[in-house]
Amino acid sequence: MKPLFGTDGIRAEAGQFPLDPATINTIGFSVARHLSEEVGRKPQIVMGRDTRESGGWIEQALTSGAIEGGAECHSAGVITTPGVAYLTRTMPADAGVVISASHNPFQDNGIKIFSPTGQKMADVVEKKIEMDVFHFQTNPRSKVDHAQREASPEFEAELSDRYLEFLAAEIGSGLSLKGLTLVVDCANGASSDLAPRLFNELGARVIAINCEPNGRNINLNCGSLHIEALQQRVINEKADLGVAFDGDADRSLFVDERGSYVDGDGALWVLAKNFQDRNQLRDDAVVATVMSNLGLEVALRSRSIKLIRTDVGDKYVLDELLRIKGNLGGEQSGHVIMPQLSLAGDGMITALCLLRCLTESKQSLSALMIGFEHYPQTLVNVRVREKVPFAELPRVQSAVEGVERQLAQNGRLLLRYSGTERLARVMIEGRSQEEIESYAAQIAETIRQEIGV
Repeated sequence: MKPLFGTDGIRAEAGQFPLDPATINTIGFSVARHLSEEVGRKPQIVMGRDTRESGGWIEQALTSGAIEGGAECHSAGVITTPGVAYLTRTMPADAGVVISASHNPFQDNGIKIFSPTGQKMADVVEKKIEMDVFHFQTNPRSKVDHAQREASPEFEAELSDRYLEFLAAEIGSGLSLKGLTLVVDCANGASSDLAPRLFNELGARVIAINCEPNGRNINLNCGSLHIEALQQRVINEKADLGVAFDGDADRSLFVDERGSYVDGDGALWVLAKNFQDRNQLRDDAVVATVMSNLGLEVALRSRSIKLIRTDVGDKYVLDELLRIKGNLGGEQSGHVIMPQLSLAGDGMITALCLLRCLTESKQSLSALMIGFEHYPQTLVNVRVREKVPFAELPRVQSAVEGVERQLAQNGRLLLRYSGTERLARVMIEGRSQEEIESYAAQIAETIRQEIGV
């Protein structure tokens, strides 16, 4: 039985298993049933979605199943993933469900479930849902026609307003952005309405781009995966900062006033210094993943800050932060987690905290980035037929060992599979871009010959 849940919930092409209407309905039913058993009453579920054209019918199918399973459902409509996490924690609800495939193209969608703490649902609950789905595939629970069970979610507009108020009044407390010009790329996604309103409310001059979603243009040549247009717009507008969100705005990436790209590692560097200067960086530690650039580790070391690495995935970063009682961690891709503010990565919270660093220090982002130098890095993705453990592929192992000998102490190699797609990822860092690209190409071609599509 192949697991439904990856490192970031369920994700697939909308309309195909497990994101077909019948399976989605079963997932909603299963979530409600297990929550009912746990809380001993009618569970409360809050739902939200991004702007994909499939989001509406997926939410309807989930709601139908959840109501059949005994739950009461509340819909925040189009809202960011961390917005649902916030609402789950504060309503309070017994679970939050997000319908989004984050940075993926519009054809894909996904289901992510949050617990009342705002954390992603425990693995044990995900396993129970998986068992229900596979059981009901062969043992349908009802002969009632699906259309007869359809129930539209009740949209509650005040829910997204409540989240926006939290961002502006609590996270943005005392923060004035007057005099600052921001270019905000909303990726035609969940932040398209919320982000421009937030930064306007705090006094910034906001130039919003890619904030006209049509159901199919989410992440299309825009947002956190396509930073080039944002860089040019920042330069043209002589803006102080550019920020790019992904489709569900749980991450953000930045462009400084010169048009230079600042990724999640750069944001961690700026925030870590700010926290440390205010004696608020717990144990002088930052948590990041194995994908974070070697340059971050070197820069933090210069401030006597230790970098603790985890597997890829913001859930692993959060687990480690909670274990060590740390208060700053994240991923190179732009997920930044500050548990004292939110247990979910939140692109708008990250942006507000970074802007606070600028206003408090009265320095530009480029000035705050001094001391951090990226090591050349390359990442090659190879589409594969199946995720065979690399240890079981002798030719791949041999190629990896050869490259590691060449890198010696002057670089780093990481070989892993994507948690959400059939991709092998080859990441190499070193002193020479030309060399590491050659090494990565060698390993990628070996993988392609062994298990490539």
